[in-house]
Amino acid sequence: MLKKENIIKSLTVCYFIIAFFEVIAEYYVNTTLICALKPIIPLVLIVIYCIESDKKSKLFITALLLSLFTNILFIPNTPSYLFYGVLVFTVHRIIVICIIFRFQKVNDFIPLIIATTPFLLIFFYLFLETVEIPNNSIYILIFQNLLISLFAGIALSSYFMNDNKQNSVLLISALLFVMLQFVVFVEKYFLVNEFEELFRPLAMTFNALAFFSFYKYVITAEKSNNN
Repeated sequence: MLKKENIIKSLTVCYFIIAFFEVIAEYYVNTTLICALKPIIPLVLIVIYCIESDKKSKLFITALLLSLFTNILFIPNTPSYLFYGVLVFTVHRIIVICIIFRFQKVNDFIPLIIATTPFLLIFFYLFLETVEIPNNSIYILIFQNLLISLFAGIALSSYFMNDNKQNSVLLISALLFVMLQFVVFVEKYFLVNEFEELFRPLAMTFNALAFFSFYKYVITAEKSNNN
């Protein structure tokens, strides 16, 4: 029987190979390949996590499943599917924040507020400068901006307060998610139908890296809590 570590390594290689071909498919707008590969990426990560983790957090698995549904809803690139995709991803982001608060001990909220503020300013400036936002998405996107800013603020403040492996991985994940949200927002709302051949592959790259790094954070945090 293969050792667990070897299985995880093999599946990790598969994850990045699938992600690579998905990025290529996004660049060439190969819808068939996109529909085939995009839902597989979160599923592979779920399998990797379930093999490696002793706790197998249902909350994290739910977050990855919601990511799967978000990926599917973003494929058609129509206003109605985009709205539902953003809605599902908002629920996903709430679950991610809950997971982080389970692992991160926030004793002082002043550093958290200071670290969150720059991200709030950036995302709300971009939001206010955008005129193509549908009316039914305004409040959801405002809430999304609050959530991603809080996510990044927790990661940044935790890293500066205690520079350990867990907080370092969380910061990497948060910065990747920030870049993902920035790229998706610019593509879907700010520069609609412009530079899609650049933004869609870039968004998929950040997506694959962000979710993998967050999986590594969850594994690291689970092991740290066990110790």
